[in-house]
Amino acid sequence: MSKALKICGKIIKLLAVVTGVLFVIYFWNLDQKLMAWAYTLVNKIFDRKKADVRF
Repeated sequence: MSKALKICGKIIKLLAVVTGVLFVIYFWNLDQKLMAWAYTLVNKIFDRKKADVRF
């Protein structure tokens, strides 16, 4: 019985940590800031390439 309670306790702790991390990401809009950084990096990479235009 105590082994089952330890496993349940670990699962509850893990879910609490995941929920806390997701709340911080949502609260500070870190997902949008990360995507803005990624878009600028991708644009820098693709702006260096020559355009391959064929008509």
